[in-house]
Amino acid sequence: MLIYIKYMVSLRCKMVVKQELQKLGLHYVNVDLGTIEILEDITDSQREQLRDNLKAYGLVLLGDKRKIMIEKIKAVIIEMIHYSDELPKVNYSNYIAEKLGYDYTYLANTFSEVKGITIQQFIIINKIERVKELLLYDELNLTEISYKLNYSSVAHLSNQFKKVTGLTPSFFKKLKKHRFGNLEDL
Repeated sequence: MLIYIKYMVSLRCKMVVKQELQKLGLHYVNVDLGTIEILEDITDSQREQLRDNLKAYGLVLLGDKRKIMIEKIKAVIIEMIHYSDELPKVNYSNYIAEKLGYDYTYLANTFSEVKGITIQQFIIINKIERVKELLLYDELNLTEISYKLNYSSVAHLSNQFKKVTGLTPSFFKKLKKHRFGNLEDL
């Protein structure tokens, strides 16, 4: 039986989920990004107990099929942008559809209806968050970041960054360095 849970990828979250499953006497095959695969059928009382136990850790057990699909889409995008060394060279739509095993139009329509933004907008928001992280790490220059995140050019990255944040990447970097510099002086 496969059940879905909303949580970010972290070793701590996986360990918490595994511990709670063991407390309930449930045997898992896999605890992965947003999913738990258990060997036996789960009773309603076990599901409720698991829901309550996970809630104490800020984790949410999902039940609505559309919400589950949205969380799967978000998880694929977040994993792709934030946790992969290299973004896929294929269209994101093809990548997401292949990864989830659904037609992209269905995924895109469901996502837009539930979230109120498109998958593409969600991807852009996450790519800009990743750009911010990489700028703060100060290990890569803007050209390298642009290449790493599959932007067609530094200008494209900069324009998108400014549309989302209202700042240029260089101003953002200076602003953050100034703020962090003040913290170091304390």
